[in-house]
Amino acid sequence: MSHTSNIRKATLFATFFFIHIVAFAQTISICSWNVKDFGQSKTTAQLQFIARTIKDFDIVAIQEVVAGVGGPKAVIRLHEELNKTGQEWQYSISHGTSGDRYSKERYVFFWKSKKLQMIGPAWLEKKYNLEINREPYLARFNMGKKTFMIGSFHAIPKSKQPETEISYLKFLPALYPQDQLILCGDFNLSQSHSVFNPLKKMGYEPSMINQKTSLRQKCINGDCLASEYDNFFYPGKGINCKSSGIIPFFQQFSDFKDARLVSDHVPVFLKFSVK
Repeated sequence: MSHTSNIRKATLFATFFFIHIVAFAQTISICSWNVKDFGQSKTTAQLQFIARTIKDFDIVAIQEVVAGVGGPKAVIRLHEELNKTGQEWQYSISHGTSGDRYSKERYVFFWKSKKLQMIGPAWLEKKYNLEINREPYLARFNMGKKTFMIGSFHAIPKSKQPETEISYLKFLPALYPQDQLILCGDFNLSQSHSVFNPLKKMGYEPSMINQKTSLRQKCINGDCLASEYDNFFYPGKGINCKSSGIIPFFQQFSDFKDARLVSDHVPVFLKFSVK
């Protein structure tokens, strides 16, 4: 084999390896989790379990953070537990949302500071805060030269007709036309509901279809999931969905009641790249 041939093969291998590494480096993973009553009542053991569950993701969006002082205290404690997992994390917690005192909550983003940067401060979207009880919490992130926006959202319960406020989400892309906006959270509705049709017609796609994400009160013949509530909606033209799914954390508990003390929803995740 000639010296030139060896050089050519080595160059091809190096090029392939470089492309593979770049492609891998550009993959971003985000976890969205409605952690039930996330506040001071969470025990250290529960916070350690939550940290172990979410530690492998790059960004974590948590909904249902208690609006009072117990919410920020729990966020700080979880941040400490995350930093014990071997990575450095940063977080941003919202003010209380605009809804009435019975439904007022906070949101929080956690992210790995060595992989991602938040661009400017995160903010509660005030444009439709009169129409949306718990207005979305938005933040821009970048990894290298790629930038995207995350909108974390917790809709009102199904008994209160969440479609009445979800209908305003279709206006968000027009407010931020230069951004690749990924909507995530607990919508309290299935992605098949017609209220999502305007977003879908704009090119937004749900990351999961027919995937239940909330927990039953009790498992029935091994079926512990109740409703298809949590999801991601992403613009197909700007975001490449590589995989998505749920983390059935309750399977790690011998007593289902103990699992429900952590949360009545499972975490959902999206692995993607920005086109």
